[in-house]
Amino acid sequence: MKVEIWSDVVCPWCYVGKRRFEQALSRFEHADGVEVVWRAFELDPNSSSHPEGTQVGPDDYAERLSRKYGSGLERGREMVTQMTATAATEGVEMRFDRAVKANTVDAHQVIHLALERGGAALQGAVKERLLRAYFTEGEAVGDRAVLQRLAVEVGLDADDVAAVLSEGRYVDAVRADEAEASAIGISGVPFFVIDRKYGVSGAQSAEVLLGALQQAWSERAPQLVMTGAAGSAGGKGGAQDAAGEACGPDGCAI
Repeated sequence: MKVEIWSDVVCPWCYVGKRRFEQALSRFEHADGVEVVWRAFELDPNSSSHPEGTQVGPDDYAERLSRKYGSGLERGREMVTQMTATAATEGVEMRFDRAVKANTVDAHQVIHLALERGGAALQGAVKERLLRAYFTEGEAVGDRAVLQRLAVEVGLDADDVAAVLSEGRYVDAVRADEAEASAIGISGVPFFVIDRKYGVSGAQSAEVLLGALQQAWSERAPQLVMTGAAGSAGGKGGAQDAAGEACGPDGCAI
């Protein structure tokens, strides 16, 4: 079974959603049969990237939120506090006071490279590394030198990463992911697509995600049709379509 997750590395709900999905997968009895592929989604394709060494003030992120939502600084601080607390319940440390502004097209290129070089396992490791780098460590994930260093830490080749970024080798693949998201109707992330049949929107609870996995798996299994008796085995499925917490181009509901 294939699970594709549209996500961005500067999306707080994507990090929380990743943890909740991991919890669901750890409880799923067929987890060994699940392939997880990360798809690109840029919250702000027009964003600029600040370089490594950029000093971040304690209220910089809150100020960004207040500008985006047209609210005051105090409301921005409240959103940061709420998101930090929510993330902590999932074992994620979020340090918004360290977050360096970043355009993420290059990060998504590196994630695509990881899939090609090492499959889903390496791609997942790169995705996790970049999320932690941005949200916890204050790394400038829009800086190519930083991306190269982080990618090498989890197994990619330094020269390979440098070549990909200088050539823009996977820019078309990133744009294709985003075009596909638009065609599917994805306007916020994280968004989970299971076997191209079920869609789960937002950072839903582990229970909801587990239920979606179980439902999708049950419909993959052969249906036992009873002959010589009334009725048949099997059930009728439906998409998981309740909206959860997510980030979109207009911001994150935090």
